[in-house]
Amino acid sequence: MRVSHANLGVRPPSVCTVIAVVDQSRPRWLNSEQQRIWRAYLLGSATLQERLDADLRHFGLDLPEYEILVVLSESPDQRRRMSELASAVHHSRSRLTHTITRMENAKLVSRTTCPSDRRGVWANLTDEGMELLRTAAPGHVAAVRRNFVDAVSPDDFRALGRAFEAVLEVEDSSPSN
Repeated sequence: MRVSHANLGVRPPSVCTVIAVVDQSRPRWLNSEQQRIWRAYLLGSATLQERLDADLRHFGLDLPEYEILVVLSESPDQRRRMSELASAVHHSRSRLTHTITRMENAKLVSRTTCPSDRRGVWANLTDEGMELLRTAAPGHVAAVRRNFVDAVSPDDFRALGRAFEAVLEVEDSSPSN
């Protein structure tokens, strides 16, 4: 017996559904301009990260640690729940735990148990962490300006902002394969 939609008791997919399935099965290759821009993004973002990270090394920090200090400094009472901090700095909880442990050993942050939820843990910015942030911030901002903000025209900078706001709006879905 031949299997069909009728003997399975389901309606056949609409033409739109079939087209969508076909489109997902064949890759939409990048054209040469898209490929050039994509590769420039990959190389440019890696280069920018390396340069900013190298500038922060003078202060004994890497870029993810600096970002943690900034987020904590901007948080009420200069503290955040670890789960919220992981989301804010786009780290896995495991990676954040390792980073916070290093920063805690350097006395830049401390951890305390959340009084209202014994399972919750707060990451707290210490006075030493705030002082290091104040020391490192002017050089970091200068490096961001030199390597990114001032490297492109104001119109291109605004276009980058719009582009990455759009990227952030795309819903995360399963792998494209």
